[in-house]
Amino acid sequence: MPFKKLLASLGSGGASVDTVLANPNVYPGGVLEGEVRLEGGTVDQEIESLSLALQALVEVETEEGEYRENVEFHTEVVAGSTTVAAGARHTVPFSLQVPWETPITSVFGQTLTGMQLGVKTTLAIARAVDSGDVDPVAVHALPSQQAVLDGFSRLGFGFRSADCERGHIRGTQQRLPFYQEIEFGVPERWRRALNQVEVSFVAGPGELEVVLEMDKRGGLFTEGSDTYRLFRVDHATAEQTDWADYLTQWFDEVGRKRGWA
Repeated sequence: MPFKKLLASLGSGGASVDTVLANPNVYPGGVLEGEVRLEGGTVDQEIESLSLALQALVEVETEEGEYRENVEFHTEVVAGSTTVAAGARHTVPFSLQVPWETPITSVFGQTLTGMQLGVKTTLAIARAVDSGDVDPVAVHALPSQQAVLDGFSRLGFGFRSADCERGHIRGTQQRLPFYQEIEFGVPERWRRALNQVEVSFVAGPGELEVVLEMDKRGGLFTEGSDTYRLFRVDHATAEQTDWADYLTQWFDEVGRKRGWA
């Protein structure tokens, strides 16, 4: 028995978890439901806690260079301290709230290249190695966000990539320690002047902040620049806005100011 306890403390023969999502598809501000299936190992073990966390792959820029790390941005404890008997099986149902600012990973049913987001399950075992897994989640755009993306699509902008970057967008009500950037390639009409256009969303229960940047001149999200715009609108207004028309006017206006057109 002591040898089995040693193995369990090293992660061999210890309790294990398997998280099953009722539906891996969700919207920002929604709820993920499912259950955690807990199975005891070869010996009785004291469980300190069972928690679920939303986790995203985030790009971090430093003076030494860039690297990516997994960042947990919302955690809920679904079970507290208890003892799991050897071989015992338990099912723990859960409802995990998804923050409004959660980055989207799927548009038009297609996964956005560069996005990695999921639910991480952590079983904290007293005097032992934590045990857990990560289950992928598909976060779909809100109707208000989709309206903006539809505008780009109607004008012929092609999706290039998306990622999450550590930092804060100036002037927004952002709470998460990172933000998402969705990058589009530019159609022929504006290709002579632009290389790319990026959009970021900061969503809340009552409104949506839309951040548009058409190039990187003047620094990151420099307010007041011709190439940076921040909108704060309620979701209904965002849905009803003709974003294709607005984008066309904006690009043409900047083009005239800079002698592009």
